[in-house]
Amino acid sequence: MFKKAIVLVILCTFVLSMGLAGCGSKPAAQDPAAPAEAPKKLLVGSDTAFAPFEYQDEKTQEYVGFDMDLIRAVGEEMGYEVEIQGMPFDGLIPALESGTIDALISAMTIRDDRAERVTFSQPYYLSGLTIVVHPDNNTIKGFDDLVGKNIAVQIGTTGSEMAKGVKDAKVREFNTAPEAFMELRAGGVDAVINDKPVNDYYLAQTGGKDGKSVGEPLSTEEYGIATSKKTPELSKAIDDALTALKNNGKYDEIYEKWFGK
Repeated sequence: MFKKAIVLVILCTFVLSMGLAGCGSKPAAQDPAAPAEAPKKLLVGSDTAFAPFEYQDEKTQEYVGFDMDLIRAVGEEMGYEVEIQGMPFDGLIPALESGTIDALISAMTIRDDRAERVTFSQPYYLSGLTIVVHPDNNTIKGFDDLVGKNIAVQIGTTGSEMAKGVKDAKVREFNTAPEAFMELRAGGVDAVINDKPVNDYYLAQTGGKDGKSVGEPLSTEEYGIATSKKTPELSKAIDDALTALKNNGKYDEIYEKWFGK
């Protein structure tokens, strides 16, 4: 009888310990007090000196602009938290190829030579190149008048390629568009060739006192978001997100914020 009592006590103790162990093994994901899972991050490279597409707000130090709003909306649609990495324009594609960044958005024109190295999304903006000269310059009225002139451009851009095709022109390449405009204002060059919306924004910000646009647009260009050839799934996800933003009206909201209807 005494042995049976001991066995019974041991059995009860075992059952009780198993029950307590079961209570302590509740998955953390089901615990309402457990911290939420951190959102996935998308590291995006951009030349953040190209207003109104991407630039740094002087007060908040945040990266703002059309491209910045768009890529954050794309990330939200995908369930990603977007982190912007500022870098020179000509270093963006190498950074993508090396895996330093996951994607890039920087008012980058979709071109065949670039498409050989990266995968572009569907176009998200239609642009073109225009010429800006000093307000007092009345000799340059269009592309043909640039022959033999000093032209400022941003390195690695389609504007740079266009300028290099001008006969006898002396092309000066700068790391950023603002530097090219500064050289024009200082009288170091006769003209700047750059993307039309950026030129228009610069002229609007300066009230036209530092430059004027001349001639017709030199080209028609489409901008795209680029990803590595090694990440086709990411490329498709970004493309799907862009389509969703265009369908649900979010793209139009962002566009109107920066460019009007």
